[in-house]
Amino acid sequence: MTPAALDTTILAVLAPFAAAIIAPIATKALKHNAAWLLAIVPLLIFLHFTRFVPGVSEGEVYTIAKEWVPAYGVTLSFYLDGLSTLFAMLISGIGTFIILYAGGYLKGHPQQGRFFSFLFMFMGAMLGLVTSDNLLSLFIFWELTSITSFLLIGFDHLRAASRRAALQALLVTGGGGLALLAGFLLIMQVTGMSQMSQVLAGGDVLRNSGLYLPILILVLGGAFTKSAQFPFHFWLPNAMEAPTPVSAFLHSATMVKAGVYLLMRMHPALGGTEVWMTVLPLFGGITLLVGTILAVRQTDLKLMLAYTTVASLGLLVMLTGTSSQKALEGAVLYLLAHSLFKGALFMVAGIIDHETGTRDVTKLGGLRKAMPITFAAAALAGLSMAGLPPFIGFIAKEVLYYGTWGLSSGALLVTAVAVVGNALMLVIAAAVAIKPFFGPEVHTPKHAHEGPVLLWAGPVVLSLTGLAAALLAHSTGELFIGPMLSSLVGAQTAVELHLIPGYISAPLILSIITVALGIGLFLMLGRLRAAVAGVLKAIGWGPDKGFDQFVAAIVKLSTGVTRLLQGGSMQTYMAVVFLATGAALLLPAVFANGMPQVPEWPDFRFYEWAVILIAVAGLGAVLVANTRLTAIVTLGIQGFAVALIFMLFGAPDLSFTQFMVETLSVVILALVMTRLNLSPRDHRPMVARIVSVAIAAAVGLGFTLVLLAITQQPFDSRLSDFFSQYSRVIAHGRNIVNVIIVDFRGFDTLGEISVVVLTGLSVLALIRIRTKPDASAPKASKSPKAKTVEAR
Repeated sequence: MTPAALDTTILAVLAPFAAAIIAPIATKALKHNAAWLLAIVPLLIFLHFTRFVPGVSEGEVYTIAKEWVPAYGVTLSFYLDGLSTLFAMLISGIGTFIILYAGGYLKGHPQQGRFFSFLFMFMGAMLGLVTSDNLLSLFIFWELTSITSFLLIGFDHLRAASRRAALQALLVTGGGGLALLAGFLLIMQVTGMSQMSQVLAGGDVLRNSGLYLPILILVLGGAFTKSAQFPFHFWLPNAMEAPTPVSAFLHSATMVKAGVYLLMRMHPALGGTEVWMTVLPLFGGITLLVGTILAVRQTDLKLMLAYTTVASLGLLVMLTGTSSQKALEGAVLYLLAHSLFKGALFMVAGIIDHETGTRDVTKLGGLRKAMPITFAAAALAGLSMAGLPPFIGFIAKEVLYYGTWGLSSGALLVTAVAVVGNALMLVIAAAVAIKPFFGPEVHTPKHAHEGPVLLWAGPVVLSLTGLAAALLAHSTGELFIGPMLSSLVGAQTAVELHLIPGYISAPLILSIITVALGIGLFLMLGRLRAAVAGVLKAIGWGPDKGFDQFVAAIVKLSTGVTRLLQGGSMQTYMAVVFLATGAALLLPAVFANGMPQVPEWPDFRFYEWAVILIAVAGLGAVLVANTRLTAIVTLGIQGFAVALIFMLFGAPDLSFTQFMVETLSVVILALVMTRLNLSPRDHRPMVARIVSVAIAAAVGLGFTLVLLAITQQPFDSRLSDFFSQYSRVIAHGRNIVNVIIVDFRGFDTLGEISVVVLTGLSVLALIRIRTKPDASAPKASKSPKAKTVEAR
């Protein structure tokens, strides 16, 4: 592969973000036909990644790196092997037809351009996720998929259900993303590596680390939430509130597969342990059964497919968790098959909804003649989902059964779970692909007719691809499955796939059992649906309801904490702030190095003692003042004492500045206070006063000890020498203090001035507030108390 082709990969990954900018403009000009133009972008990306297939199939691995944030070790680096290349091809290839499909599905929608933009950002985030080599950049793309999916799921933001589903998906996957970040940071700490390729080449470094279990838990937290594993499965069906193009893209090749991708990617570094081979098959198997059982209960085509996606993700996690090479081969093969048939079936469901006005399978029938192309696509994809020959789904089922049956431990249980799950998925495949198209014609809200080419192009091509992948099984295994499996096992592995089994074996018998069980369950689908609905109704509570309860509890807790910490009392706020300040200053100063340390008191000269006495006298004047106004005026004595210290130590300019600032501060504060209702004395009880005195003393003592400790350290003159050397040369000024403020800290000074101006305006607004009399209320008496100005 030439360097130019490798550099083009960066452009290929970032191209969708550029397309996101162009999409609204193109849509405004070309309306829904902009889909034809915009689809060129993912098509070119797909063609670009196909160039890596020959090299990857021979065991080549490609890395591309560009500096991004070198100060923090973050590089924009990409890692292309069998796993990432196939994922990138699925994302861009299926994404091409999703763009076309969105053009027809949202034809005439006023926000179609915005929708295209969100789709491209989502596509770019997924491409970056599956190709990133740097752990931190992978995390950035990981969270970007959550953000962009939030925008897509909540696209119809005027509907409360869409907003809830979007927020739910963001909270669940975003929370898992934070756990993943912590896991990545621990990996970087343990290995000293920030590149995924280096971590994978590290062998048993992570498995032998004492932090292996925390790292595994954190990584699983990110993967399980993203790929909707039990008990986090509930967000995925709710995401069906999104328009169907989003559902088809989300479930086939993008976000929900991100967690599976991560587990497969990190298998060489984290897999093969007892914990791995226990936790993943357990949660994956539960998710498989829960997803298929809940799918049986549904009558909405999209929800039926959504729950089977949950089940399929559980199957993939279960197979990945076995760490058996043959089971892993079944996992990668099923991942390919699932992407093809599930993308096609979701688009079929959208076409039915778009052209008939309903997705309720109980209200559909006889559409075979009215929608022949859609029916053909549904039949081909449904047969693959059911695991019947001659489709890629059949081969995937054979291989995964071969893998589970050959496990050294738990073979019977894992195989039984796979058989039951696949049988129930056959039931749903039949319900989606047969029920709407066969039987007597049913009156639908809209006159049923075939959709435009923008709608059916995607499902037709994807379903035919599933057929072609099976008919060309040898090439599929050699070019795609073998390189992908090599990425999982960490060594070059050859794969031979055959459409027709060579002999009667356990996997073939298990396939026959699966089909027979599936047909039997399909024939009693109505009773099965009612039974599942009855059980769920009896249970009542579920994770989805638990999520609402959890969010409500968090809101209630945060409200309570806010009311506790933000009770509206300025005195409490100030006390907490100064208490924390005093603790932060006093504790480190007193207990330095674990032992009480008191700095030495300096040897003051007589005039320095005189200044200290002036400051102490000013402090006494503040304490004995009868009114707050008097206390504010006498507080200026402290500032003047500081100005005298500056003057005594040879800083007349700084001393003059201090005199001016202190004088103006006292004058302005005095003018402000004269406009307010000032209490003549402190009305607080003695206990409150003692607490305030103790806090003030702690803060004062803390600052004293810190400053004494600082003055006893050797003076570092590097900063002073820098300003002395360059103030005249760079800033063309001889007054070093002024040069620092105006030039070297120009933006900082501008910010301070802006803050002061805003504060002054705020104070002015507060002072000018007057209580407006109620016109309907009787006039208040003209007493002195009535003239009091309220400042709020």
